[in-house]
Amino acid sequence: MNLTVITLFLIIVIATLVITYFAAKRTQTTGDFYTAGGGLTGWQNGLAISGDYLSAASFLGIAGAIALYGFDGFFYSIGFLIAYLVVMFLVAEPLRNLGKYTLADMINARFDAKKVRGMAALSTITIVIFYMIAQLVGAGALIQLLFGIDYWIAVLIVGVMMTIYVLFGGMTATSWVQIIKAVLLMIGTLIIAVLVLAKFNFNLLYMFSEMKTVTSHGGDYLNPGLKYTDPMDTISLMLALVLGTAGLPHILMRFFTVKDAKTARSSVVTATWIVGIFYVLTIFLGFGAAAFVGNEIITEANPAGNMAAPLLAKALGGDFLMSFVSAVAFATILAVVAGLVLSGASAFAHDIYGQIIKKGQVSDRQQMLAARYASLGVSVFSILLALFAQTMNVAFLVSLAFCVAASANLPVILYTIYWKRFNTTGALSAMAFGLISALILVSMSPNVFSPVEGAAIFVGEPLFPLTNPAIISVPLGFIGGYVGTVLSKTTDMKRYAEVKVKANTGFRE
Repeated sequence: MNLTVITLFLIIVIATLVITYFAAKRTQTTGDFYTAGGGLTGWQNGLAISGDYLSAASFLGIAGAIALYGFDGFFYSIGFLIAYLVVMFLVAEPLRNLGKYTLADMINARFDAKKVRGMAALSTITIVIFYMIAQLVGAGALIQLLFGIDYWIAVLIVGVMMTIYVLFGGMTATSWVQIIKAVLLMIGTLIIAVLVLAKFNFNLLYMFSEMKTVTSHGGDYLNPGLKYTDPMDTISLMLALVLGTAGLPHILMRFFTVKDAKTARSSVVTATWIVGIFYVLTIFLGFGAAAFVGNEIITEANPAGNMAAPLLAKALGGDFLMSFVSAVAFATILAVVAGLVLSGASAFAHDIYGQIIKKGQVSDRQQMLAARYASLGVSVFSILLALFAQTMNVAFLVSLAFCVAASANLPVILYTIYWKRFNTTGALSAMAFGLISALILVSMSPNVFSPVEGAAIFVGEPLFPLTNPAIISVPLGFIGGYVGTVLSKTTDMKRYAEVKVKANTGFRE
């Protein structure tokens, strides 16, 4: 443990706590708590979306995956980036026009049914838990490496801090932490990328040529198939990544923090540029770690490769750069988990407690109190699960959250906006089919059961062969929505006409 590491971490912690202090003074209503009062500009929200999206999976997980598996690790970068096109062209504007605080609000604009709202809230909370585990695993591994403390203590530290941000600062604090973190992350990534390029004489062709010889995989390092030997597994992973973003509750919630749909679209454009540049730079993070750190040291620090980026920073820039990168990674995790806690808490407090239990008859004070209690609950539950997931790659864990989002949320979002015959039964069956099939298939996958001890949660033969079940569960979500609608004779064309006008114009009576 050195003084530089401690100093930079303390600067990050103090800065974010100061932001939370001032944000708490401005968080007076539920609108402030959930959506920062809808007062963010396009570029501010674009940076905040980037901060939300560029999580531990992106910075730590992808760098490790590329370092260990070459081209197969880069699949994550490709999928995460292309996903933003789906969000921008199909989801962003209609969601902003129809919703208020949560995904369930948007769906309920067409189906005023408690069952639909409850199912949407359950799906949101499930995705949040999956995503939270990934962030906490990354945080635990990072702090364990830097400070030499036990993994479980590191997870608790992050858990306590993220809860403070949400409890007191709400969306305003979370947004500004994400904005600052996005800027710092891009600076740190650019510095490392330039240093890696310098080692290869700023020659990309030379870099790719050298990468064929620096790892034990030889030329296969630059070809697909090192990790994902089954083409169906690769297709399934990409399907989850490309379609999952459009169903992630903490990303969708960000579109309610701006004043109108036009600003929501400009937010996505800004975020797409930032995210796009970052994911191109992950090539240099992964290649650099493989070339100048080595697989043995990477896996010794963390079996899943999650510490590749900080170790590369140390190899290229010494303790100071490692400390800076690690502090930025820590801020990355704090910002993302705060957003996740907020989306999970809003699903419970606004949808389940406020609209289902209290039937909309709830004061701002009651809903704020419920949201804060829910924040505590989501945090504690995620921390407990993260304690058992230490050996899992965080990029993979996030891909499971994407799978659930693509399977359960995306079908009902698209059907709600674009299919006039879609009805309440279809909405329920779409979410149920997608959510349940994804969870069952994940529980039977090689990530849960493996004949090799320590490679998965349990020792045994997996009943389902694919590591990511999206290729099965996503079509099941769409099929469930179609079958439920066709078998149910109820329809409401007038309600769809109203929703179509609102979704495309933002006009509200």
